[in-house]
Amino acid sequence: MYTFNSRVRYTEINHYKNTMDPSTIIDYFQDCSTFQSEDMNLGLSFLESKKRLWFLTSWQLQIKEPVRLGTNITIGTWPYKFKDFYGYRNFIMKNQDDKVLAVADSIWVHMDSEKNRPVKVPEDNAGYELEPPYPMEHMDRKIKIPKNLSPHPPFPVIKSNIDSYNHVNNGQYIKMAEEFLPDDFMVTGMRVEYKNQAFLGDTIYPQIYADDKIYCVVLGNSEGKPYAIVEFINR
Repeated sequence: MYTFNSRVRYTEINHYKNTMDPSTIIDYFQDCSTFQSEDMNLGLSFLESKKRLWFLTSWQLQIKEPVRLGTNITIGTWPYKFKDFYGYRNFIMKNQDDKVLAVADSIWVHMDSEKNRPVKVPEDNAGYELEPPYPMEHMDRKIKIPKNLSPHPPFPVIKSNIDSYNHVNNGQYIKMAEEFLPDDFMVTGMRVEYKNQAFLGDTIYPQIYADDKIYCVVLGNSEGKPYAIVEFINR
């Protein structure tokens, strides 16, 4: 497992519970996998030279304990399976007492960046060493969109949403969706399914379904075609 250490900063907690939002946890996880790839010389420059990229298709996050201000944390990641075009990767966040605060599963597609189509993962597992998967309960990566969605006012994609691939960063969709959560909704889990890429200048049309246990936010275009579906869970 690849790890790095950090401490929860004031700028990383929300204003209503003084805890870390799911989007910030996901940012830590994404950074962790990026650090691993860069340290192994398999990062952005290497992928660009090979005309390859990893496209994230889904997240499943479990928040076991609130992540609070000042906590010393260790973030870890490891791939546990490659099959055909797909890569499967776990993430974990622990405190200084080795207590698990959050875990996640993710699925990625290995892409040819020139032809914009999936290509099989190399037989050497793209240079990564596999480890056993984390023993978490797996939910379907496909999120069924609920009926009776409530439309909300659209908003534009802005520069701060865009990453080095010139589309909306994976974590930014989660930040967008969090704007619709009430302050008293305690997120204990989350699923995200990425469907299409949004770019600078696009307009996001949000639609919401909510009950006591689920907040489902569909972020789509003017025709209702989703860019991303984010499901927040309180159980």
